[in-house]
Amino acid sequence: MKLLFVVDPLASFKIYKDTTYVMMREAQRRGHEVSVCVPSDIFWLQGGRVTAQVETIALPEVDMAAYAAGSATEAWWQLQQVHTLALADFDAVLMRKDPPFDSEFFYTTHLLSQAEREGAKVFNKPAALRDHPEKLDILEFPEWIGPTLVTRDPERIRAFHAEHGDIILKPLDGMGGMGIFRVGADGMNLGSIIETLNDHGRTSVMVQRYIPAIKQGDKRILIIDGQVVPHALARIPQGNEIRGNMAVGGKAVAQPLSARDLQIAEAIGPRLAARGLLLIGLDVIGDFVTEINVTSPTGFQEIFNQTGCDVAALYIDAIERRQATWLSTNA
Repeated sequence: MKLLFVVDPLASFKIYKDTTYVMMREAQRRGHEVSVCVPSDIFWLQGGRVTAQVETIALPEVDMAAYAAGSATEAWWQLQQVHTLALADFDAVLMRKDPPFDSEFFYTTHLLSQAEREGAKVFNKPAALRDHPEKLDILEFPEWIGPTLVTRDPERIRAFHAEHGDIILKPLDGMGGMGIFRVGADGMNLGSIIETLNDHGRTSVMVQRYIPAIKQGDKRILIIDGQVVPHALARIPQGNEIRGNMAVGGKAVAQPLSARDLQIAEAIGPRLAARGLLLIGLDVIGDFVTEINVTSPTGFQEIFNQTGCDVAALYIDAIERRQATWLSTNA
């Protein structure tokens, strides 16, 4: 297959932990051609198709330990060719641009939707990306979440705190633990935090009751084509940190899914997969879902390194199945 990965700039990749990197490496191992572009490379001109300037690359063997240590001197990709192609000329387009889901991300999904109308096969489906914002997607599944409030009203936030005592506040467009605050029963700094996140009623905020089980980790549960990966990645806060995100130093520990984890994943995963979300990452703390990640879920490398479960292989398997189904349907 010819695969196009829509990504952040390659120079920004931390390949020793990057999920998109191992997707590309597994695709290359199977003989598929790997090309990349960034969203700004994609364009549409009347009379033509959605097109991008793309780079076809090769991924040589590298010293991953040296990359992790920051001492690598070798390049991890080799440029093979630069060309301009319609997205529909690829066998699959894999949207792997990291959040934030800002206006430019939104516009890119519309270009990708037009590419679909021209015959492109895009994963995750662009319309599904637009319809499933990662913080707000949990509202569809109230039976699996803890006490939660979404509001622009500062007084509603104060009332939620008065009811629950220990709360977490977060912006709706953050990633990697950015902008997350905890306020305990004493209400220390609640006013200042509301002002920072809420901007005097101009910005919506998500507020959730604090879940003490965060001390055992914020579990990332991966679902590929509706099938649950058997190991979760628990991101465990370190020191005095309340956030388990790896981006802020959380310790990543792969572990088998609990009965509750599996129950949640099997209830949510197939419903979202049917809408065109090939890859989903549920964030679960204790017994509750706190976020549903659909833009560029991660954790593949950590799970493989600790358990031997090759999540990248499962993902490329799913892409190959989709392509085989499309070919048989259109034969």
